[in-house]
Amino acid sequence: MTQEKYLKPVTVLLTAVLILTGCAKQARITQVAEQSAATPAPGAPKGQQITPGDFFYIYQDAGSRENHYIPSGWMGDYGDMKMNQNCTVDPQSGKSCIEIKYDAKRRQGAGWVGIFWQNPANNWGDIRGGYNLTGAKRLTFWARGAKGGETINEFKIGGIRGVYSDSDSAAIGPITLTKSWKKYTIDLTGLDLSYISGGFCWATSADMNPDGFTIYFDEIRYEFK
Repeated sequence: MTQEKYLKPVTVLLTAVLILTGCAKQARITQVAEQSAATPAPGAPKGQQITPGDFFYIYQDAGSRENHYIPSGWMGDYGDMKMNQNCTVDPQSGKSCIEIKYDAKRRQGAGWVGIFWQNPANNWGDIRGGYNLTGAKRLTFWARGAKGGETINEFKIGGIRGVYSDSDSAAIGPITLTKSWKKYTIDLTGLDLSYISGGFCWATSADMNPDGFTIYFDEIRYEFK
């Protein structure tokens, strides 16, 4: 998977506000996009119906048929990041994990970065997509840093706005990663999960990580039991 097809910039208002409140509307790499404030169309859409088992994966292993959502929503200083979804260095489970390298060079002048896993790819609320995840109790994922001490301002699900807005959102953070794998949980109790096009997101700032970092994710999944 090439990174270039997924690069999408967003307007920088205030780093903390963007990280904590959501992401901006898709635009061309050479443009700055404005955050969509459109309200959902009458009769909020339902996402694609799934047949839930115990788990609904965002990432299980590289190329797995169980994977859902696409890490297409590259935000902020997107040019400062490189992603390898088939990293075989010490995966938490299976044969591979996700490796993300960030050098904090502020190439787009944003001072922050993040990635949204979307359905379909590059969907910032402009088109109908997403999944109906009703019944999911939590989203869990494993994460670690190459050195330990890497700070992620926010992990979240949902929160994409637009004509087809996500039905709800939830977040945790800030979180400082350890060098060893650790499992994290976003509680979904009581949320409306009938339409979620933003399946998973992380975001952080250069101020919190002035030297950049290398971080890893594995076993990102919704749990129904």
